[in-house]
Amino acid sequence: MDTQTRHALKKDKFAQAAASSASWIGEHKSGVLRWVIAAGVVLVLGVGALIFWILRSQAADSALGAALDVYTSPLALPGAPPVSGVYTASADRAKEANREFVAVANEYGWLSQGSKAHYFAGVTYAELGQNGAAEAQLTAASKCWDRNLSNLAKVALANLYHQTSRDSDAIALYNEIAAKPSVTVPTTVAQLDLADLYAAEGKQDQAHALWAKVRDADKDGAAGQIAAQKLAAK
Repeated sequence: MDTQTRHALKKDKFAQAAASSASWIGEHKSGVLRWVIAAGVVLVLGVGALIFWILRSQAADSALGAALDVYTSPLALPGAPPVSGVYTASADRAKEANREFVAVANEYGWLSQGSKAHYFAGVTYAELGQNGAAEAQLTAASKCWDRNLSNLAKVALANLYHQTSRDSDAIALYNEIAAKPSVTVPTTVAQLDLADLYAAEGKQDQAHALWAKVRDADKDGAAGQIAAQKLAAK
């Protein structure tokens, strides 16, 4: 078959395919139109959802940042004249920051900023002695997808459990963190906290065993040095 014949056959096949497609579209015009409209609606909704998420995320960043500014603001010096927006007592500062953290958590709980707000709301509730509210907020933060934040919340929860005579719950959390560590809370840090709890309970053998384990696992690190100091002091 020569080249000219092959080209002619290709053109014929293309023409047949184009005619077939045009015929199918003509027969299914209403269905095609519905499909095009549906695809357009999905696209518009997707773009709208993305824009909504970006705007809400920006608003959440701003609200969380404002709350953190309050929480980290310096206290007035003793005897200094009162200044608007400057707190004279850490409890007053924690109370105002807590109010803002709770508002952010309620408004943006489905965003990562909302999870962080749950954590800080729990921490400030604990500072204010409101243990029930602190536990609720920290539990919410501990369930977030971000393990770095989740483990921080679990450590705070374990401390709260220890302070409220729920050591078995605290021990379970420390072991959970040690099994699934994060950058914010490595295994050795969770083990150090657990060893301190054992020591507070008078379980010196268990505390010593954990300190020795941390010392050997992190010989050149801060956790290993702390563990070595603990062992040397006993």
